Amino acid sequence: MKIKFNLNGTDVEYDVRPDEYLAEALRAHGILSIKVGCNETACGSCTVLVDDKPVLSCSMLAAKVDGRRVLTVEGIQEEANRLSDFFSDEGADQCGFCTVGFAMIVHALKLEYKDPTEEQIKDYIVGNLCRCTGYQSQLKAIKAFLAEGK
Repeated sequence: MKIKFNLNGTDVEYDVRPDEYLAEALRAHGILSIKVGCNETACGSCTVLVDDKPVLSCSMLAAKVDGRRVLTVEGIQEEANRLSDFFSDEGADQCGFCTVGFAMIVHALKLEYKDPTEEQIKDYIVGNLCRCTGYQSQLKAIKAFLAEGK
């Protein structure tokens, strides 16, 4: 089946199977930033934004993005690189597997809140699993990153 959607600001058309998940479709078309860590919606590594809302692409059928806007880290590369610098400064990026998911969540957080509280930040990042660190370093990095943008 053919679907048309906007990917990172560009209109695209994909031929997908009815049972194909968005993560699979994006990776098949060269969007390799999508990480599939669990296939159970438990880790957040496959997070993308669909119409500016975070979605776990490992559990969303590709057909559901027909006519919609999809944003991956490739569409916010400069912002993701800056966030990654903050993660490095705080020691929050040991293996880097979770960083893309965090970048997408932080972007969505910025779209929803001008000045998020620590509790709102925690609520947003709760679905992103990091197996390497405690979450304090990520929280500190995100707070510093958001403070820079003020």
